[in-house]
Amino acid sequence: MARSEHLTTPVDAVVSRMRALDAALPERDGVAVFNRVYLAVTEEVDRCLDGGGFADPRAAIALDVRFAERYLAAVDTAAADRRPPACWRPLFQLRRHPGVRPLQFALAGINAHIGHDLALAVVDTCRALGCEPAELEDEFDRVGDLLTALEERIRDDLMPGPDLLQIADPLTHLLGSWSLERARDATWSAARALWTLRRFEDVAEEFTERLDAAVGFAGRMLLTPLTD
Repeated sequence: MARSEHLTTPVDAVVSRMRALDAALPERDGVAVFNRVYLAVTEEVDRCLDGGGFADPRAAIALDVRFAERYLAAVDTAAADRRPPACWRPLFQLRRHPGVRPLQFALAGINAHIGHDLALAVVDTCRALGCEPAELEDEFDRVGDLLTALEERIRDDLMPGPDLLQIADPLTHLLGSWSLERARDATWSAARALWTLRRFEDVAEEFTERLDAAVGFAGRMLLTPLTD
């Protein structure tokens, strides 16, 4: 596909792909849990685009599509029995583990996608549009705000009831170990660093690999089985 065509890929196409995954995957599957979360975010982005919620719709579409394509590429890689990026491996490896709770699957997917994919998507978008990361900061922040609002709803929807979630529950400690706000801040710093390093391919590649591994390690901790 030519780059100019790629830039005009509608968010609707990404939404359609996620809806197809939602229909095909078992409800309790860990990837399905995250996919439902991400589908809701992407639908909200689409509504914001239609409603004029982005100052630069072209940049917002480019960032959103490149962001989504990294997740969908990981799905395709796993489906082909190949190794997805390290950040996604814990979710695909533990997607059917009965001891992992739905909230863990959702947060592990968000961790992989925000912590790794978003930084690379910012760089991809800057290259495609011929702009600097600072010129995408408004779109980055707007998508981040949508994710933050959705994360609060996710916790409400997927959190066990008060009678099940006691202070000693291991899930309480896992939830306290990860913050979307901190992940967003780290991702923006990573995107700026990668953009600065783009002329030094070896260093940029090493930085990307280490970022991937670190995010994967955090995801593995989030997916610690809490029951057998």
